[in-house]
Amino acid sequence: MMPKNHSRRDTRKRHVAAPLVFSAMALTACSPAVDVEPAQDSANPACAPMMVALPDALGDAALRKTNSQATAAWGEPSKVILRCGVNVPGPTTDRCVSVNGIDWVIKEGDPVWTLTTFGREPATEILMDPDQISSATVLAELAAAAGKIPASRGCVGQEELQDLPTG
Repeated sequence: MMPKNHSRRDTRKRHVAAPLVFSAMALTACSPAVDVEPAQDSANPACAPMMVALPDALGDAALRKTNSQATAAWGEPSKVILRCGVNVPGPTTDRCVSVNGIDWVIKEGDPVWTLTTFGREPATEILMDPDQISSATVLAELAAAAGKIPASRGCVGQEELQDLPTG
């Protein structure tokens, strides 16, 4: 017996809503979490502010769920993978670019590039194929989130090296 304030209409709504919830769950099941190897220092609490500030999309690539801490992926198939807590790069002769105040060390691979924040601890690594998505777009759209991890130093260019004292 139904309570007096419960109508047949309410009961019908619940019977219709239940299949919709299960349909939504089934649709999400079609897009499994991206398998990403966590970085060595992925449990570092300094990663958390960056992770919650990540954008919902990079260009036309939507953010997807991953199966490990302090990681993210965009696009299906994945066009960009992010891992927070990777080893902090030391001095290097690799190309370093600054985008919106964030310095990135770039290692060009074929086809995957590795871009790692420079001067921030823990460091963040991005794996991407520049033929699939623009590196300029990725770095510009991730700058605000990457900036949640404070910088302690920055890239030094040829001009700055010439100004250093010798001897």
